[in-house]
Amino acid sequence: MVDEPVVGQQLAQALLAVLFVRAEPISLTELAGAIDSTMEQAATAASLAALLLEGTGLMLQDHLGELQLVSHPQVAWAVQRALRPEVASRLSRPALETLAIVAYRQPIARSAIEAIRGVNCDAVLDRLMRHDLVAEIGRSDGPGRAHLFGTTMRFLQVAGIARIEDLPPLPSGEDEGWLTRAAEAGRLDDD
Repeated sequence: MVDEPVVGQQLAQALLAVLFVRAEPISLTELAGAIDSTMEQAATAASLAALLLEGTGLMLQDHLGELQLVSHPQVAWAVQRALRPEVASRLSRPALETLAIVAYRQPIARSAIEAIRGVNCDAVLDRLMRHDLVAEIGRSDGPGRAHLFGTTMRFLQVAGIARIEDLPPLPSGEDEGWLTRAAEAGRLDDD
């Protein structure tokens, strides 16, 4: 008889190894195929892998059914120093505001972002997309089938969270200013 916890741990280790060598977001479906398991087994292995990484300098990010192995935000300073010794530029205030709106209201149309901000957001959205913080994630069902925007895996990395659901809740009556405060604290650097 096969010991299920041992098999589960072996699948979790295999899943982490695949994520490590690929170094990019991978769908759970593709991971299930890579580790020769069912979707349910792969999902369980991903949960176990996340637990195995607790207390290390790594974490497992899960965004819209894609997983990625990344460095933990607590050790970002060391990784940044090793990979990019130059001083990084900061996101502008309009970019931070737009990014916060997208993060909390996704999926969201450009017109809705502009209604909230009160200004045209074309240039800011283009810049956020160039830096892979925001992406077009679909089309609305309404008239004109507007493009809908959402955050990316890169956003999770720079925000230092594992899943979009880990965004801090907004206090009553407060705006998305947490993102601005995070940037001022040096956590959100632009490339």
